[in-house]
Amino acid sequence: MLMGRVGTNLKMGIVGLPNVGKSSLFNLLTKLEVKAENYPFCTKDPNKAQVPLPDAKWEFLVDIYKPASKVPSYLEVVDIAGLVKGANEGEGLGNAFLSHISAVDGVYHVIRVFEGEDIIHVEGNVDAVRDIDIISNELRLKDIQHVKNTYEPFARQARSDPQKRQELAKYEKILAHLEKGLDVREGEWNAQEMDLLNDLLLLTAKPIIYIINMSEQDFVRQKNKWLPKVVTWIKEHSPGAPIIPVCVSFEQKLEAMSPEERDKLCSELKTKSQIDKIIQSGFQQLNLINFYTCGSDEVRAWPIQLGTKAPQAAGSIHTDFEKKFIKAEVMSFSDLKELGNEANVKAAGKYRTEGKTYVVEDGDIILIKHNAGGASKKK
Repeated sequence: MLMGRVGTNLKMGIVGLPNVGKSSLFNLLTKLEVKAENYPFCTKDPNKAQVPLPDAKWEFLVDIYKPASKVPSYLEVVDIAGLVKGANEGEGLGNAFLSHISAVDGVYHVIRVFEGEDIIHVEGNVDAVRDIDIISNELRLKDIQHVKNTYEPFARQARSDPQKRQELAKYEKILAHLEKGLDVREGEWNAQEMDLLNDLLLLTAKPIIYIINMSEQDFVRQKNKWLPKVVTWIKEHSPGAPIIPVCVSFEQKLEAMSPEERDKLCSELKTKSQIDKIIQSGFQQLNLINFYTCGSDEVRAWPIQLGTKAPQAAGSIHTDFEKKFIKAEVMSFSDLKELGNEANVKAAGKYRTEGKTYVVEDGDIILIKHNAGGASKKK
């Protein structure tokens, strides 16, 4: 898997053509009110917000410990202005917008399949396959520019430096892949090529989730003339990428209701909100998991990347905890849920001590032991 930036402050950016529902979706995810006007480029500067992660594990732990402070995990989401055809050459403020995409770590690609003369379509009419092609091509063309610009100095140096020739071959493989019309995330790369790709931070290397914005009627019945065509396109170009049909206007209606009214309407229509699924999918696509610290003072979820070892997980709490890490006392969420409380977990022999090589697992409940100031993070 391409990693790019490593850390926990990872971001999902919302991209697509103008007027497909990006800013309205951002408002729903973040509970903020940013401009979502019916004209292109109303969102020029990217809006950012932290979105609480819907997390049944965290909610269960809060119920068990009843802490004074409750801190969930968050996903950072960025609303990026609409791209248009020719963005890679600067059309429609394209260079600025593409740089905003470069600054995020994963992409929500919003695709409009709903009709509606009251909402302007920048291309004049709804054609979801054309639209998804436009965005995909713009990102890939910008990647080609970036690779060529980085590649050219190596090409000159390689004439007299055999080691540079090996590096040059990596660039040539990446460039050939992109020029075939393929995204980097779909390529086969060896370890050395992966290292280079992680340095290049190419747009088409970023994990992607496709959000298909439908009319309310089409969403409820899960039918639309463009839906099978878009799904076929995604399976051909981004096999395995999550596809989430949604109706942003329906989600806005649900957001304005009380929980009881919302449940009643969804039951009547035999459907449900997709907002939690969108947030959770973004978290997963960024390769993030949670561990927890628990006690009567605080229950907190800590996002880390899959594969993080215990000292580095401790460092997400405080940098000194990583430097002066001694050990981690660990119990799994599943054991705590099954056995009911911490005492029962210990009595069953499932409360364990782990050292510096331990790879933290999703749902671990951890007490960090360290010698930073003679204290430990209270669990």
